[in-house]
Amino acid sequence: MGTNQATTASATKTFADKHPVQVMQPIHQAQWKDVPTQTIDVQGVAFAYRELGPDSGVPVIFFHHLMAVLDDWDPRVIDGIAAQRRVIAFDNRGVGASGGAVPDSVEEMGRDAILFIRAMGFQKVDLLGFSLGGGVAQMVALQAPELVRRIVLAGTGPRGGGGIEAVTKVAAMAYLKAALTWRDARHFLFFPRTPEGKRAAKDYFAALAERTQDRDKPISMQARRAQLKAIKAAGLGAPDDLSQITHPVFIANGDNDLMVASQHSADMARRLPNAKLTLYPDSGHGGVFQYHRIFVPAVLAFLAD
Repeated sequence: MGTNQATTASATKTFADKHPVQVMQPIHQAQWKDVPTQTIDVQGVAFAYRELGPDSGVPVIFFHHLMAVLDDWDPRVIDGIAAQRRVIAFDNRGVGASGGAVPDSVEEMGRDAILFIRAMGFQKVDLLGFSLGGGVAQMVALQAPELVRRIVLAGTGPRGGGGIEAVTKVAAMAYLKAALTWRDARHFLFFPRTPEGKRAAKDYFAALAERTQDRDKPISMQARRAQLKAIKAAGLGAPDDLSQITHPVFIANGDNDLMVASQHSADMARRLPNAKLTLYPDSGHGGVFQYHRIFVPAVLAFLAD
């Protein structure tokens, strides 16, 4: 991968077919649907996390999306990457089963994530951030670059990208449709309303339902408000100097993301000195879930370089 210029590789349509509990089996053999939830003390606050995959090598830390908890990770992505890599997904401060209150800026979320990583005893990690999690992953890379080896940013964009007003309107309409149809708003926010997109949404929610025990706590109202405030501030804030993030970065998104406009992903790829961009066709914010069969091998290959 080049070190001076972002590259773009678009998927083709030929690919489109397309707390703690008793450990029942070794972590490296477990699946996301039954891996135990654990907690770790981070400066007096309990952070909830789950880990699986090989117990050696540089771990991959997962950062989830707006209003998400551990159970909102697609197990097809988690299990696929954990087949070869140690995966750790966690609830940041105030999210899900973690203690404390959610801060209202991505900078503070990044600082909390760094505290968690260091409390786990890691000196070097890879990052995988989706949506809001991608923004937090960028903060980790900017604030503690020595901790980071490689970064995967999915369905996300840079600070100061703008368009936050449009995102608010899109989200409000999706939640209205969800209320009228008794569906999760992600049916409308993550996937296109095409036959293929509807199938992808159905498969995604079926995968999320696989875990039936030791479920995470739902997101709190305080967490929702703080995350929304943080996203608004980031969208309207001054852009970060992304040239400071010299780590290899793999950026992935759908080609028609309604929540984080796909051009923001492209803009981020241009501004990062060592980035690769993939846009999946006929997909939206949840493109990496719709195209999980392509995304997972691509991530594994990127992290193996």
